[in-house]
Amino acid sequence: MRFSVGVAVVLAAATRAFGQTGTTSPAHRMPVVPPAALERPIDRRANIGVSHDAIAGTTPEAQRFYDQGLSYLHNYVWIEAARSFNQALRLDPGLMLAYVGLSTACEQLNQRVAAHTALDRAKSVTVQDAHSRRHLTIAERQRAAEDQPRDPALLAEYRKALDAALAEFPRDAELWLQRGAAESPDPADRGQGSPASAIPFYTRALSVMPDHFAAHHYLTHAYENSGNIQEALGHGMAYARMASAIPHARHMYGHDLRRLGRIRDAITEFVAADRLETEYFAREHVEPENDWHYEHNLDLLGTSYQYAGQIRLASAALAKAFDLPTANLVQAVNKREWTMLLRALGRNDAAVTAARTLIGHPNQVVQGIGHIELAHVLLARGQTADGGREANTAVAALKAAAAGNGLASIPMQVLQGEFFLRSGQRERGRTTLSTAIRQARLAQGPDEWAQALFTLESIARVAREAGDWEFAATAADEMRQHDPAYGGTRYALALVAEHRGDTNIARQEFSNAQSLWPDADADFPPLVEIKKRLGERQ
Repeated sequence: MRFSVGVAVVLAAATRAFGQTGTTSPAHRMPVVPPAALERPIDRRANIGVSHDAIAGTTPEAQRFYDQGLSYLHNYVWIEAARSFNQALRLDPGLMLAYVGLSTACEQLNQRVAAHTALDRAKSVTVQDAHSRRHLTIAERQRAAEDQPRDPALLAEYRKALDAALAEFPRDAELWLQRGAAESPDPADRGQGSPASAIPFYTRALSVMPDHFAAHHYLTHAYENSGNIQEALGHGMAYARMASAIPHARHMYGHDLRRLGRIRDAITEFVAADRLETEYFAREHVEPENDWHYEHNLDLLGTSYQYAGQIRLASAALAKAFDLPTANLVQAVNKREWTMLLRALGRNDAAVTAARTLIGHPNQVVQGIGHIELAHVLLARGQTADGGREANTAVAALKAAAAGNGLASIPMQVLQGEFFLRSGQRERGRTTLSTAIRQARLAQGPDEWAQALFTLESIARVAREAGDWEFAATAADEMRQHDPAYGGTRYALALVAEHRGDTNIARQEFSNAQSLWPDADADFPPLVEIKKRLGERQ
């Protein structure tokens, strides 16, 4: 079987909308927020964080709703941001920067025509104050860079406009926050992708506006992306405290609690975020599919339950996320977390059904992921030739994709490595899987970190099934380096030690695994096996 893993680097546009047509599956439908939902009146909100960017000549009430719109932008609550800016415009139709904010909210909701229309309306308003004109220039530069994301000159012009504005208005916290976000190579980034170089800009925003909730939010992302989880935790805690009514704030704090081994506390935060979101849907009559964050939180909640061995709860969360329509390619690809769990549980028939759902998706990257997942099941069933053909189909789909196929690079390498191991090409399998392990562990984001852990676990399992216990030991040790506090890590180490005949080490690691799964389902398969083995040695 011949198939290549040489797919392109993922593009920035992969995190934005992608085309979906001609399908009947609910998970394949493109969610669209009705324009009327963005125009509904809104009241003042509490516990969402405080923002303020003073605008000359507007009314106090319009200023308050404009500031509320800023707070919702900083919280990634795009619908409520748009409603707040529209409310400000009802109070002051000449509030140019409210059109700018509305344009940003519409862009994040994948309503590009509306985003451009709002920015054009901003440009049609005559204003005299230099502060507003600077912000408008910045918005124009950012939109130009977003429209041509592969043009580094346009990104440089966007940053240059921000630097010029900061030279004129060094006490403008909003400018410092935006300048930090502009350190990302993606001009559409709103802080999620902040590299270490963004940290000084966010820190400066804190010096201008002490304890600004948004600076803490973005610093959480920046420190996570830099691998400094302890520092991220402190900022995440501050963010959750200052914006306690915002699901994303509770969710962000959960990110880092999980990374530091505090899985119970992390689940508490993800559950709190889920509760806030479901209450919001009921109160504001918003469809869950129209809030991008809902599925994202379900993903982390589900994988956290999986981490804890609470498989019933994990299955419920991941299945719900799997069925949700999404306009975000990354989230569509992350639907594979459900098929990965099914495969780990040996529920291969259900995994095949889920994989075929992904194959039916109109986006070719998602199709490729579906073929990869189906190939894994075929290989596990001993259908090596069929698995190889399915892998080749995955490669064809990924090569045909217009953008975003880099999201499948590691899954494709893992599949290729498994094929080699199971078909007797041991050294090729080890080399390919070692590369996949190395690349998976480089990612620092909370989703990628958990996905890397479960990927390592699947590789260790495949190596054991293929009879390559030496590489199973390598994979188990990589799990130990990645997360020594995971019960699955200790279980993998115990199985390797048991195979080597190291009875005392095996017993100790089985005991360690058991202690790390205190909340696991009573019938959680690894826990059942552990109790059986420990009982045999008593």
